[in-house]
Amino acid sequence: MAFHREFGLDTRIVRIFNTYGPRLAPGDGRVVSNFLSQAMRGQPLTVYGDGRQTRSFCYVDDEIRGILALLDADYAEPVNIGNPNEITVLELAELVHAVTGTDLPVVHEDIPVDDPRQRRPDISLARELLGWEPEVDLRDGLARAHSAYLAAARG
Repeated sequence: MAFHREFGLDTRIVRIFNTYGPRLAPGDGRVVSNFLSQAMRGQPLTVYGDGRQTRSFCYVDDEIRGILALLDADYAEPVNIGNPNEITVLELAELVHAVTGTDLPVVHEDIPVDDPRQRRPDISLARELLGWEPEVDLRDGLARAHSAYLAAARG
């Protein structure tokens, strides 16, 4: 923003929220990849805290569409690109069970001190300015990511 204000540099600022998809590295520390990796290995799903904290997850194809739409816009202020549909971490674990066909136990560990209770983007500006909103349902996106993980595991 400083370069935009000072020198008139053409800028775009996107705020990204919890993106997931097929090429997310298994076990990279994010909840979606951790749950899918654990389920595929037959391990319990690790939930930090009570699991009632909420998150919203945006499939990578939707995220890219939003970013590209912002690049084409004449708007230099920050724009949230994410999925506003919020679920608890425990609900995500249930979806991962459904998608992977598993019924593994959930184990709870201490929640990190700085872990937020809620993460949900306000995408009203993206809807208004870009005509953008996510299209891929979480269950469908998880199934796509799971299929890609299985294909990668087979080599």
